[in-house]
Amino acid sequence: MEINRFGTALVSAISFPGFQIQTLPRGLLPSPGTGIVFPEQPCSLSHMPAPAPITPAEAAPLAHEVIRRAKFPMLATVDETGQPRLRPVSPVRVDGFTIFVANLRSYGKTRELAGNPRCELCYLDEHHDQVRITGEAAIVTDAATLREIWESNPLLRRYLGTPENPELIIYRISPSRVRFMREWALEYVEVPLAAS
Repeated sequence: MEINRFGTALVSAISFPGFQIQTLPRGLLPSPGTGIVFPEQPCSLSHMPAPAPITPAEAAPLAHEVIRRAKFPMLATVDETGQPRLRPVSPVRVDGFTIFVANLRSYGKTRELAGNPRCELCYLDEHHDQVRITGEAAIVTDAATLREIWESNPLLRRYLGTPENPELIIYRISPSRVRFMREWALEYVEVPLAAS
């Protein structure tokens, strides 16, 4: 087995049903738009289904539907060294495009959001439609909001016992930008924030 300059193992050829994987001669890289996976039947982006164009007004309800279906977005933050960090989160409340996320004080994202509250959530549903919510996280301190979230979330009650648990933090991620993309659209549609 040979290792290329990207650390990828090279093999001469492998066949799977419908695909043949081949390597390129030593020192050559694929041309733009090609790769080392070649379907036995020709395939290109021009053969992919082209979704119908979507207007920003149409994108808002589609984005809400992705959030409803996907449930568990990925949350991106940046640590103190500038290293991006990504992890799945389980929202405890969704108000339009404002997302509430529970956290424990001992978690890394607590330090990261304290140092830089700018973050991004990415939802990806089973149809590969995406919603990206860029925003800022702030700790929720309003007692009525905390009580509503606590009462509506049995997992919080089961694992933390009481809303006064000192480990519990609820973040409100307020959107500054929302984008929607349908699978194979290859570009995002800006979702009007007023639509939230």
